[in-house]
Amino acid sequence: MYKRILVTGGAGFLGSHLVERLLDRGDEVLCVDNFFTGTRRNIEHLIGHRRFELMRHDVCFPLYVEVDEIYNLACPASPIHYQHDPVQTTKTSVHGAINMLGLAKRLRARILQASTSEVYGDPVVHPQVESYWGNVNPIGIRSCYDEGKRCAETLFFDYHRQHRLRIKVVRIFNTYGPRMHPHDGRVVSNFIVQALRGEDITIFGEGLQTRSFCYRDDLIEAMMRMMDTPDDVTGPINIGNPDEFTIRALAEQVIELTGSKSKIVFRPLPQDDPLQRRPDIGQAREILRWEPKVALREGLEKTIGYFEGLLGSGVIGGALASRTAAYAANPMG
Repeated sequence: MYKRILVTGGAGFLGSHLVERLLDRGDEVLCVDNFFTGTRRNIEHLIGHRRFELMRHDVCFPLYVEVDEIYNLACPASPIHYQHDPVQTTKTSVHGAINMLGLAKRLRARILQASTSEVYGDPVVHPQVESYWGNVNPIGIRSCYDEGKRCAETLFFDYHRQHRLRIKVVRIFNTYGPRMHPHDGRVVSNFIVQALRGEDITIFGEGLQTRSFCYRDDLIEAMMRMMDTPDDVTGPINIGNPDEFTIRALAEQVIELTGSKSKIVFRPLPQDDPLQRRPDIGQAREILRWEPKVALREGLEKTIGYFEGLLGSGVIGGALASRTAAYAANPMG
């Protein structure tokens, strides 16, 4: 029997792919988005689908609908976007969590929180395990996102303990793939756009900081498996690719795959930028029977094809937006 499922942030990069997977499975999906970073382009092909409904709404305000499950993905996830209005970013994480948890409490629905590896801050434990409490600057320029997501996790577990709410929390590490915003300042999208346009590829620091990149299909599969776990499985569970690459190695691979003549240039490292980021996915392997299948090279080829299409259609026009350029190639995502 199908379920009626709410996906907040459903017009975003990950949300739109999750919506598609749920529809393919036979579910009825209510996609909620305020289109701050999400775009209608991501879900316009679903308009008219008999089991798809789109609602423009900001999760900072209560929502009164009837659903069986809730995936809470609503929040800007790239430094350029979440630092553009940091107060609103914190509100989205905290007020959004309160409103969606209140809805889940009323409906007695399962609810999944898309948390982030940013809760670990600039980690002193490597790789990062779920039991690690993190090393986060509570007053830095990234704090609106880092601490907002940490507070959201607190709310989820307090609702679970106090109201016996059926919660699921996943901590998402760097994820990439088609439908990434071309101007979001994330390292994969920036490198690809710069390479395709023949511009200098900008790296902060010496490019020796490391990240692990999970392809979007693998990530969505893990989220759906988490939602379907027994009620006593709450998480948090790390979701990401344990293969670790330096930012410079990523840039060199993008140049190779695009055949670009771009040169690599270096800029000062931003404040509070983590030097290492790699998930320990032991819990995901054991509990979800999941691990990523798509290798970085394969995923980059698919992502490059998507951005080539955007360039060809004129969606990416003119110079990169000024605020994107200011944070170009920021290795967080």
